[in-house]
Amino acid sequence: MDHNAKEINKRRTFGIISHPDAGKTTLTEKLLLYGGAIQQAGAVKARKAERYATSDWMTVERERGISVTTSVMKFNYMGFEINLLDTPGHQDFSEDTYRVLTAVDSALMVIDNAKGVEPQTEKLMEVCRMRNTPIITFINKLDREGMAPLDILSDIEDKLQIECAPLSWPIGMGKRFKGVYSIYKNELHLFTPGQNITGAQGIVINDPYDSYLDDLLGSPANELREDIELIQGAADPFDLEHYLKGNQTPVFFGSAINNFGVKEMLDTFVQIAPCPGPRAAVSRNVSPYEEPFSGFVFKIQANMNPAHRDRMAFVRICSGRFTRGMKATHHRIGKNITFSNATIFMANDRENIEEAYPGDIIGIYNHGTIKIGDTFSDKEPLKFLGVPSFAPEIFKKVILKNPMKAKHLKKGLTHLAEEGVAQVFRPFQGKDYILGAVGMLQFDIMMERLRSEYGVDAAYESVHFNVARWVECHDIKKMEEFERKNSANMAWDSEGSRVYLTTSEWHLGYCVEKWPEIEFSKTREITDRLPS
Repeated sequence: MDHNAKEINKRRTFGIISHPDAGKTTLTEKLLLYGGAIQQAGAVKARKAERYATSDWMTVERERGISVTTSVMKFNYMGFEINLLDTPGHQDFSEDTYRVLTAVDSALMVIDNAKGVEPQTEKLMEVCRMRNTPIITFINKLDREGMAPLDILSDIEDKLQIECAPLSWPIGMGKRFKGVYSIYKNELHLFTPGQNITGAQGIVINDPYDSYLDDLLGSPANELREDIELIQGAADPFDLEHYLKGNQTPVFFGSAINNFGVKEMLDTFVQIAPCPGPRAAVSRNVSPYEEPFSGFVFKIQANMNPAHRDRMAFVRICSGRFTRGMKATHHRIGKNITFSNATIFMANDRENIEEAYPGDIIGIYNHGTIKIGDTFSDKEPLKFLGVPSFAPEIFKKVILKNPMKAKHLKKGLTHLAEEGVAQVFRPFQGKDYILGAVGMLQFDIMMERLRSEYGVDAAYESVHFNVARWVECHDIKKMEEFERKNSANMAWDSEGSRVYLTTSEWHLGYCVEKWPEIEFSKTREITDRLPS
């Protein structure tokens, strides 16, 4: 096996997904601790404390105690190179999560033991299913009272339509929680809250009927034996092939905040999770083992370093080997660029990288020329298939309080639209910008970031639009006639595409019927704007 193949095979690139408050960011911190990437976990709940979650680097995230952007973190564990993407849990930022799921090879789903499967988890699962993404499940917060383990497995199977294969089992819950038993390895893990997490050792129990188990656990030993018998009789056995096809999810139980069960899950994850696989492009599937370099941009983040007003493009490497100083073609604009200062990420820390391989996420500085969906390669022109941009559901008009800041507003809106914080529309008539979003929180974040990062004091107010559709027509004259007769409802999006805005679904239906030659689209593939 050559060097490149070895590097690819030891990479694990995955995203953590969950409903808000299931403990996703806390679990991320514990994984980073095991990987030696950080020395001290942030107090995620203590919003006013000096210590914050390492992955929540944006000011607004620290103030609100939520994740609203995707953090990318790299670390090494047991000889594996881990690329971890901590996605926004809040549903108002689901588009960012959808795009991230195009850049990972598997996902880790976090579920709150007390609440079971929640609405946002169901939505994210739909996106994973579109791509047959393999999913490992971590049932969190076993240190609190919650649903019985069998009930939560049934909840997952019913709501998410995926087979569950428990690979660990909790011993009690809440105040009675003793630890977890690894069904996968026949090991017992007893933990004490506050114990040095990296020093926690498993006790090997090859036979659950070993009397040593009674000495360790007391009466819960018999309960554990009964549970294991029940699981073996009722639950589906773990099948690696089913998991890799996205049909079955291995399930682990634990408590991220107290670090119960996290190591068992991570140890198994690196063994069974897939290494980088082929990526679908318009022309063909691209194998990670191919020699030519290729990669695509799935995220733009502005102002990661406010002092430098920088913009970073996140690139998922799909094939070949990246080396510092190499040249590649930026296909949408048809220009060769030199990668001189690519970086890798550890939340808010980053460092220059000399080389990277398929599965790795690298950051390249963007001076306004790189957009989500862009492809880089050093050989053939490729267009990797992306995730759609969704038509927004809520609209607001931007009100600039200081007219002297008009240029700053335009710059800020352009940058934040590139990131996907919200969609920005410029009406054919009038000078006011219109923002479109899927959730109200996006508008608040937009205003806060315009103020803190661009020095723009702006507000938003209601506008009479409630529906947006991208419009296209092969007949140029018909398109011009449509624009002329509907100019009060027409706008440009941030990519220069035409958008029809209207007040209701009824009005949209009337317009669709009246103009059969016009194509009205609710979604827009990000790769649409790349040249053929």
